[in-house]
Amino acid sequence: MSNSRNPKHDISTEVSDKETQIKAKKLQESFISGKISRRNFVSTSVAIGVSLAGATAVVNQVEAATPKSGGRLRMGITGGATSDVLDPGQILDAYMINVSMGQVRPNMTKIMPDGSVEGDLASGWQASNGAKTWKFDVRQGVEFHNGKTLDSTDIVDSIRHHMGPDSKSGGSGVVSGIASIKEDGKYGVVVELNEGNGDLPILLSDYHLNICPSKGDGSIDWESGIGAGPYTLEEHEPGVRTLTKKFANYWNTGNESHFDEVETLGINDPTARLAALSTGAVDAINNVPAKTASRLKSMVNVKTLISTGNKQCTMPMLCDVAPFDDQNVRNAIKHIINRQELLDKIFFGYGQLGNDNPVGPANYFRANTDELPQREYDPEQAKYYLKQAGLSSLSVKFHAADTGFSGSVDAGALMRESAKAAGIDIEVVREPNDGYWSNVWMVKPWSACYWSGRPTEDWIFSQIYYSKADWNDTHWNNSSFDKLLVEARSETDEAKRRDKYVEMQRIVHNDGGLALPVFLSEIMGYRSNITVPDQIANNWELDGHLAARRWWTA
Repeated sequence: MSNSRNPKHDISTEVSDKETQIKAKKLQESFISGKISRRNFVSTSVAIGVSLAGATAVVNQVEAATPKSGGRLRMGITGGATSDVLDPGQILDAYMINVSMGQVRPNMTKIMPDGSVEGDLASGWQASNGAKTWKFDVRQGVEFHNGKTLDSTDIVDSIRHHMGPDSKSGGSGVVSGIASIKEDGKYGVVVELNEGNGDLPILLSDYHLNICPSKGDGSIDWESGIGAGPYTLEEHEPGVRTLTKKFANYWNTGNESHFDEVETLGINDPTARLAALSTGAVDAINNVPAKTASRLKSMVNVKTLISTGNKQCTMPMLCDVAPFDDQNVRNAIKHIINRQELLDKIFFGYGQLGNDNPVGPANYFRANTDELPQREYDPEQAKYYLKQAGLSSLSVKFHAADTGFSGSVDAGALMRESAKAAGIDIEVVREPNDGYWSNVWMVKPWSACYWSGRPTEDWIFSQIYYSKADWNDTHWNNSSFDKLLVEARSETDEAKRRDKYVEMQRIVHNDGGLALPVFLSEIMGYRSNITVPDQIANNWELDGHLAARRWWTA
């Protein structure tokens, strides 16, 4: 379980002699593990000198941390669109991540609340040949919602769905290092990589790599919505409403998936999301705007949930579209962004400054400020870069919507003012939320975007900044970066590997089309009728988008 049943109160502190303290500790451990009853624990505790209040406090804390089954979890989530499809390769945002990976279709692996990786539909793995060859054990006894038993064919075909030169999957960059994947008996899968990569089990937790049933011809059945997850897809109106119900034959029932039903509602408007939480129309919401986060504290029976990680607001510029095809123009734009002003006025201090580098504060090989000094607001430097581009002034459009990142339109307005000193005129274009990810992002030359944090440097670089990545949202192509990306994966010397990742961060910072002003805190709200574990995952919002599997009714 992701939660801890260890209570904050320790009854051994209520007794003085060491022998009795040992007895008290063992007694408490026996109760926590379920070896003795509540009545036995309380009576024995009092008999050895523990106060009734102390023993009762332990009971209450343990029972509060013990999952209860039943009820319906209702979530109001951003990022849904009527154009959403059930193809895992086409998952674009939070709504479908939560429905697919979080409820219906698990991956081979999953990220735990402590940041470690654990098997999900894979029960184990072993690496050899310098981490180029990986053998995965397929979990046995797993059933799909249509009654089919999970086997290695389902795993292989599900991963191949994202591979190949013609793949349009958002996960294509994640699996780009896979040379081959094949079955090894009914419950074994062998993955051969082009180069060694110790991060492969983590990469396989990417939200696109959901496991679907094989059709038997090398393709997968993604159209039906069938998966091997804890909930079955009962009703689905893309981007609007999805209802899932507890799957009776789920392999891990009892340890997770405690709700009878999960209702997911697409509520892109932040005011409507907050209203739905306040009135009890939903039990939990994501993506609370920083400027309204304080309202959560005044709501009756509502709690605030904040996690810190690598979530980032970005402003991608398309490097193959004028004027952003000139590196000097890109650097001029980066210097007219007043990052501290955005953090203070748009995000109300919920986050930390970004540096046009996607490797975040929770990443292991993040460049420090000595290695990559913080870029500051500097209109004179922006003028210098414009001059290098042969320009004395510049007019550009910034396309934004709240679904891009909350406050992006207001952020554009602040940039428009801060850019004037450099002779840059910015027109802020407010776009509709619906269809934003299809019609604006990666289409318009400069737009608002956000990315949730990827646990490893290779993951975020491979998925977004590698020249051939399907989600290369700046259309950036740098051969030196691509070369280092391949080299860093297989480098076993940690110091040398760090040097390569730091150099890649410098290249993105100086040459890329990425403007990244702020790393954001995840601000969420939930009602007191829901129990949330003390420790939640911060790789994605809503407990790594596994809230339906890890939370329960209070």
